Amino acid sequence: MHCRVSCSSEVRPRQDSGVVPANSHASPNAAVGRSRGILHGQAILAAALAAAMLSPPMISAQSQKGGTLPPGGTDSNWVTPARTYEGTRYSPLNKITTDNVSSLQEAWSYTTGIKDGHEGQPLVVDNTMYMVTPVPNKLIAFDLTKPGPAIKWEFSPPIDVASYGKACCDTVNRGAVFSNGLIIYNVLDNHTVAVDAKTGKMVWRTKLDNVETGSTITMAPLVVGNRVIVGNSGGELGVRGWIAGLDVKTGKVAWRAYHTGPDKDVLIGANFKPYYKSMQGKDMGVKTWEGEQWKLGGSTAWGWVTYDPETKLIFYGTSNPGVWNPDMRPGDNLWSTTIFARDPVTGQAKWAYQMGPHDMYDYDGVNENIVADIPMNGQTRKVIIHADRNGFIYTIDRTNGQVLVAEKFKPTNWATKIDLETGRPVEDSSKATHQGKLTKDICPSASGAKDQQPAAYDPETHLIYTPSTNLCMDYGGIETKYIAGAAYVGAAVRMYAGPGGNDARGEFLAWDPATGKKVWGITEKYPVWAGALATAGGVVFYGTMDGNFKAVSAKDGKELWKTHFESGVIGNPITYIGPDGKQYIAVYSGVGGWMGAIVPGDLSTDDPWAALGAVGAVPDLKQDTKPGGALHVFVLPGS
Repeated sequence: MHCRVSCSSEVRPRQDSGVVPANSHASPNAAVGRSRGILHGQAILAAALAAAMLSPPMISAQSQKGGTLPPGGTDSNWVTPARTYEGTRYSPLNKITTDNVSSLQEAWSYTTGIKDGHEGQPLVVDNTMYMVTPVPNKLIAFDLTKPGPAIKWEFSPPIDVASYGKACCDTVNRGAVFSNGLIIYNVLDNHTVAVDAKTGKMVWRTKLDNVETGSTITMAPLVVGNRVIVGNSGGELGVRGWIAGLDVKTGKVAWRAYHTGPDKDVLIGANFKPYYKSMQGKDMGVKTWEGEQWKLGGSTAWGWVTYDPETKLIFYGTSNPGVWNPDMRPGDNLWSTTIFARDPVTGQAKWAYQMGPHDMYDYDGVNENIVADIPMNGQTRKVIIHADRNGFIYTIDRTNGQVLVAEKFKPTNWATKIDLETGRPVEDSSKATHQGKLTKDICPSASGAKDQQPAAYDPETHLIYTPSTNLCMDYGGIETKYIAGAAYVGAAVRMYAGPGGNDARGEFLAWDPATGKKVWGITEKYPVWAGALATAGGVVFYGTMDGNFKAVSAKDGKELWKTHFESGVIGNPITYIGPDGKQYIAVYSGVGGWMGAIVPGDLSTDDPWAALGAVGAVPDLKQDTKPGGALHVFVLPGS
């Protein structure tokens, strides 16, 4: 279902200096959703165990070192989630350098009044900044030509409050995209909305799924040509994962590809050529499941989508298979934990690569796939770079899906290596999980060696700069029954610090994707749950869960500047040029998400199994940060 303009919505023009209106707080239902559904309910389970036509070749897009800018993109703007189609999160701006970043000052800030996890990143389009809040998913436009925060207008989308309790891991939103004069983003209740960037009035609204089934949408869309690429969430509620292409002008669904089931549903045709034999064959999305479990098979696409203008393919990954209890779904469970390459116009798959056959650990494969050309062994290779939850960073030939490099980047013991001949992990059977058995000391934990928090790629250093997590877990499978819209997990998880202990539960690191080796790393007390920004000034930015926002040297990781926020950082920094010609940095604060749920939800630390194990991972986080939600903008002083 889709509707245009006549749908109920609210736009409020604003001339004030950014005072939060009385109704800007999330409804009481959001507080219920915070301690919510799946996260909260895992205490019970614990007790039982103790992503018209494409315009080839994108003539209006701008190719430059560090990636290709979509139409509307300039050095001054930030119009798509990762700035470039390729997902590099690299900016050629160099007014902020290693020499002067220590003088960075906050220019202005804006408090949202919503004390939930603030993931994602703002957009900047021609001297207007746009931010999307967590539920109720407001879109706020700021006039950058005036002293900030100067609100131009606010848009409040219609939203089904029933969605609040369906979100697995906080009612977050990972941001918007600008295209064709529209700001396009997803609302938690399975709608994609397009709003006029100048007026704040809704242009179209499309319903993509039903809240009653447990499906929600938290990901940031990507626009490629005439297609808006969107995927769903809900792998912990027995949904069937999908990705869809919408018409950018009308919102009508042009295609939808499911990630389980027969080839016709997955949009696999004659041109689909997976590199590895185990992924070849007809209807593998059925044959690699027992019975009809594929209909409840999760495999959602709630992470990031990237695009290669050269091959004209989009890349994205799928989540865990449903249910978490692996004994309830024998087989490889295709196409869960899989990277897909697809035609954005038709949705047809070109190749796919599954990282975790028969996933036993909730190692979603949704993390970003950075498109890059890198020097390897005396030649330039066309690759995607993928840091996975499973503890391995993959360098993959983006033309065919062949794994070139796959090495561990955090403590990992569920597998010894990735066999480059077969593409499959070489697993340690002693770390396998089963129903009725508690398997201890599995590394990394279900939250992964890195979750969706996006890395950045610097074309000068040819390194990626990535957040990471150092946690391990105890995991046990539990028999469970499917009830539509209810938690369908079938496992209990307890997470705790990995090697190095509580003072080393996170690391921000530089990685060479050509060699598969770490170049440098910065140890952090908590998991690094914020994204990265790399700049031509040689400075890399990232934030921490306990509220620090840092600038470090891209060369060696040396800390150059730091500030502190009242609430932790799980958002992704951006940079832009303001109307005054100065370079600015912007980032959200507001701790939450899966790993930070203990803070906004005020969860008890008594049960380390609660919140799908997150409570046990960071029981001390409430001591070091507070609930909150704000946008912070920084600039160098003077001219």
